[in-house]
Amino acid sequence: MHDETAPPTALTIAGSDSGGSAGMHADLRTFFACGVHGMTAVTAVTVQNTVGVTGLVEIPPETVAAQIDAVASDIGVGAAKTGVLASAATIDAVLDACDRHGIGRSGRTPFVVDPVAASRSGEPLLRTDALDALRHRAFPRATLVTPNLDEVRLLTGIDARTREDLLDAAKAIHAFGPEWVLIKSGHLPDDPECVDLLFNGTESIELPGPRYATEHTHGAGDVFASAITAALAKGASMPDAVRGGKRFVTRSVADAYPLGAGVGPVSTFWRVSPRSY
Repeated sequence: MHDETAPPTALTIAGSDSGGSAGMHADLRTFFACGVHGMTAVTAVTVQNTVGVTGLVEIPPETVAAQIDAVASDIGVGAAKTGVLASAATIDAVLDACDRHGIGRSGRTPFVVDPVAASRSGEPLLRTDALDALRHRAFPRATLVTPNLDEVRLLTGIDARTREDLLDAAKAIHAFGPEWVLIKSGHLPDDPECVDLLFNGTESIELPGPRYATEHTHGAGDVFASAITAALAKGASMPDAVRGGKRFVTRSVADAYPLGAGVGPVSTFWRVSPRSY
């Protein structure tokens, strides 16, 4: 019997990746693999491959906001996440649109802010005004903020180098006002495990996982955040959603594959088919 019930929905507010490894492409693949209907508000078009990014064109902020309005007013949004928000004007437009539709910690729709602020080499991707807008305007509205250690350093000045530093990092990000913070420790290469830390101001939850010896990790942060977003769209609690996202990205890193001449992507194929490549 044909079931016409729609799956849960999730929105990614992010940039494109012409190489197909990261950004909204990784988000949509993850949403599909996790059983939710993915929608997009494109914030930027990048020119990139496995070697690097050679160009970026920002979408006008009013067009970004209009995409959010269009899908939220018609289809509805079960949960939303952000990727690259290249300017303060874009951040403000996104937040205004989210406020209109109850997306955020004070509304009914979970809002995951992945503060894409550093390149794979740790260099800043955002101007100072955009970093300030993330800290002081986006974070207070977020249900969850998911920085990696390079982004923690750019946003707080804390240079976390050991597992013991993660709680200090989480407290510093939480002070900006999100409901939950997830500190991703994939950039602690000397730690034999990959231990991420979830924190809500009082409770901290360690999320250990294996550390795989692969250079092919492009899109890992996007996949982690979008798997969490998909779980939230299905109604999971934050700790359960983050645990599920951790399992999903861990398996995706384990199945990462080479592509092109540079850094290949983590793989979401494990969820939908046996590995046949």
